[in-house]
Amino acid sequence: MASRLAVIAAGGTGGHMFPAQALAEVLTARGWRVVLATDDRGALYADKFPADERLTLSAATARPGDPIGLLKALWAVLVGTLQAMAAFRRMGPAVVIGFGGYPSLPGLLAALIQGRPTVIHEQNAVFGRVNRFFASRVTQVACAFPTLEKASAKVKARAHVVGNPVRPDIRALFEVPYEAPGDTGPLRILITGGSQGARLLSELTPEAILRLPEDLRLRLEVQQQTRKESMDIARATYANAMVRSEVAPFFRDMAGRLAAAHLVIGRAGASTVCELAVAGKPSILIPLKIAADDHQRFNAKLLEDAGAAAVCLEDELTVDSLAGALKALLKDPAWLARMATGARSVAKPDAAEELATLVERTAFV
Repeated sequence: MASRLAVIAAGGTGGHMFPAQALAEVLTARGWRVVLATDDRGALYADKFPADERLTLSAATARPGDPIGLLKALWAVLVGTLQAMAAFRRMGPAVVIGFGGYPSLPGLLAALIQGRPTVIHEQNAVFGRVNRFFASRVTQVACAFPTLEKASAKVKARAHVVGNPVRPDIRALFEVPYEAPGDTGPLRILITGGSQGARLLSELTPEAILRLPEDLRLRLEVQQQTRKESMDIARATYANAMVRSEVAPFFRDMAGRLAAAHLVIGRAGASTVCELAVAGKPSILIPLKIAADDHQRFNAKLLEDAGAAAVCLEDELTVDSLAGALKALLKDPAWLARMATGARSVAKPDAAEELATLVERTAFV
């Protein structure tokens, strides 16, 4: 019987690791053994990753204009590739799947050198640099968004748009209808910060809510993820605004909080955008300006074009403009309901299953 071992090469950030974990869970349920190939940074996100074995491979990246750093990075990738080749000879994987980011480099290079079937998955609407490098070399290309900026016409033509794998508890929200707020009763807002550029949301959003009319503020229930150093300021601002709030650096039950929210405010990372679509939630998205290749702005466009999100660019964002956007949406429940419908219209709730099917097809061609 052919090997049913898949190596998943991912790491660096939760944006790479969480979709990889969702795929691993589906493959495991289908009887596959899974090995995670990552670096030291990726290991930080892997505490719940369902892997029979974990390969910690040498990998690194370099800043533009740093020739010494580039040489060090190339050496690290070479060492990691040799480590992966030795491990693959021992394990005999049927397929190697890369999720982008430099930690996926050694595993994919080793697989290509050894002639093993390969799949890459791009989470963002803009092709990442590592995936761009591998796109014409791997067996199959999968992506989350129907647009794939910075990809060649040839790659776009053969890419499989499967969506972004989401966790089962988020997937379950696709079956839960959106309940718009009534003319009275609570208005629930969920604010997610993200690990990068979180200061803007942490400090600007409470100030914007403070400027809402009192009749709206008295109905608000706000749950906000924020940086630890901003928590006291946010709590004081909400107390001054007479807004019921819960402020914490991290929420564990994100699916439950997302299910209850009438409106979400956040960045436009790939996972966030796809989870909002699956959950069918209206949103105000503020793309991270410094994101590589401006990919968050392209991610947000999926929901914006579907009428599911109001997109506020950082350069144009002020306390007053955010307050104005919030007031307009919160005073119009029918608008929120239409946004929720728009979000679901572009959702791909079964992305993990579709990607797993592509992986199996690639392995046993």
